[in-house]
Amino acid sequence: MNVSLYIAKRYLFSKSKHNAINIISSIAALGVIASTFALFVVLSVFSGLKEFSLSFTNAYDPDLKVIPTQKKHFNLTENQAEEILNIPGVKVVSRVLQERVLLQFKDKTAPAYFKAVDTNYAKINAVTSQVIYGEWFGKNLYQVVIGSRLQRDLSVGIRDYAGLLNIYVPKPGKGQILDINQAFKKASTSVVGVFNLTEELDQNYIIGDINIAKELLNTTEDEVTALELKLSAEANEANIVEAITQIIPTPIEVKNRIALNDSLHKMLNTENLAVYLIFTLVIIIALFNVIGSISMAILDKREHVKVLCNLGFTKGKLMNIFFYQGTLMSVLGGVMGLILGLILVFLQQQFSLIMFTPNLAYPVKIEVVNILIVFITISVLGALASRIAASRVKKII
Repeated sequence: MNVSLYIAKRYLFSKSKHNAINIISSIAALGVIASTFALFVVLSVFSGLKEFSLSFTNAYDPDLKVIPTQKKHFNLTENQAEEILNIPGVKVVSRVLQERVLLQFKDKTAPAYFKAVDTNYAKINAVTSQVIYGEWFGKNLYQVVIGSRLQRDLSVGIRDYAGLLNIYVPKPGKGQILDINQAFKKASTSVVGVFNLTEELDQNYIIGDINIAKELLNTTEDEVTALELKLSAEANEANIVEAITQIIPTPIEVKNRIALNDSLHKMLNTENLAVYLIFTLVIIIALFNVIGSISMAILDKREHVKVLCNLGFTKGKLMNIFFYQGTLMSVLGGVMGLILGLILVFLQQQFSLIMFTPNLAYPVKIEVVNILIVFITISVLGALASRIAASRVKKII
């Protein structure tokens, strides 16, 4: 039996004859509970906000995207597309042609990106569910869906056949331009839907059928600017990337969703780290109360310490008594703070106690990694604070 631990438990749960020491100990315990509670709740909020932010990009981005590294386009034959589709783990393959264009609707113009896709694109992601007005464009039809902010800038109506949306792209070639009408190729399309994803996509993108882009850009049947893939849940991403690079001889780069939104992930991770460090500082400040509480307990129990020393307790064992007392206070306070935090986050998930907007609850998410981070943080810092406080036993022996 660990005698030092046994005595530490008795000291922790027994009251002192001095009321001031009891108050100090209570304040220290409440400080640990409150700081742990705050750290877990904030980390859960950031996890919820991260999931909420990425839900918009995940609705648009594929599991894997193949893009050329040297040229704007690359060739993908039907046989190559079939080989990629037959790779274990690949469910859907979609061809993409994308070009910078000029949009004109009546007397208004705006630059944009025209993303032209085949019929498989709707199976790659959930972008069709993000169409807030109208519907998705039809196959082999001169129809497009447009970003919500771009739609407002151009004042485009849904299925406004009185004024079609004109898409202009420069004609390739050299020499002096004498007639502006001969410098561009034009396609007139009908806007059938408006999507709402991210600010960048809503401001800069229209999406339509790939055959419109082939006619505008005068590309061959095999030319694409990107290839987008949907993978199965059990797919081995590394093996698929290696297989694709072997099938396509052109220098290419294969990116997953994290790589496609590298800056967004870095920003979210940096914010999460900054908040963790700030609230860890709050825990450190709260643990100064634990140091003070243990120091007062040592002074209160100095007669007991001298008796134990006379009974043969070494300095190490005497220090361990108060080290265990402080560590137990920190760990138990941390566990209570975690339980209270879990209850609050769970209630927010179930009953939407705090609203972000009138129709949207503040996003939170319970993650095991956050529980472990909080528990390890409070345990390690609590043990360190207890060791510092317990070292004062040497002064009264």
